Amino acid sequence: MKKTSLLLITLFVLSGIILAACSGNASAPLVGDWKLISFGSSTNPTTAGPNVETSINFDSNGQFGGNVGCNSFGADYKVKGDQITFGSFVSTLMFCTETSSQEGAVLGILSDRTVKYRIDGDLLTITSTDGSSVVVLAHK
Repeated sequence: MKKTSLLLITLFVLSGIILAACSGNASAPLVGDWKLISFGSSTNPTTAGPNVETSINFDSNGQFGGNVGCNSFGADYKVKGDQITFGSFVSTLMFCTETSSQEGAVLGILSDRTVKYRIDGDLLTITSTDGSSVVVLAHK
């Protein structure tokens, strides 16, 4: 009887651990550092500036931030299904002429609040609410 009870308790605890792991952070595929590849029109995106260091990070605690040419930015985020919902954005406000169009387009899409996303291998595609614009990132 004791062995059966111990076995049942062990199975119950292991089931709880497995369920917790499976239902954990829904944003797990997003977590990490990403580099900007292209942005803009979903039918004809613009290639990111070749000599511009970019980095966007999604962390496991629901924080998002980065730099796509000039200003640093950040927000909190939540994932539900194929959608990412961003909280209020914060950003530095430096003026940079070389990267302003890239930065403006990318932040314009990301500040949509709720966007769709898709991950294919090492590529993350974020699509604006109306489907007309994209941000394409590669996992670093």
